[in-house]
Amino acid sequence: MPNIKSSIRSVKTDAERRAKNAAKKSAVRTAAKKVEAKVAEGNKAEAEVTLKNASSLLDKAAQDGVISKNAAARKKSKLAKKVNAVE
Repeated sequence: MPNIKSSIRSVKTDAERRAKNAAKKSAVRTAAKKVEAKVAEGNKAEAEVTLKNASSLLDKAAQDGVISKNAAARKKSKLAKKVNAVE
């Protein structure tokens, strides 16, 4: 545990940031799993709706710096390919 006052504050804020980032990452992963579940069911209409939600979450996570914008684009593209492959 640090002794310096500013370091003590840094430890606290780092923990808060880490918790918020973990929550956002978890939400992104959950949304991606929901899209993949709809694709596995073969339900294209619902998959497209969940894809739109997942894309929004990915964009927000990239905007907040939780993941990089290229990673967000790559994940959105991967999910979109799966949704478009559904007949």
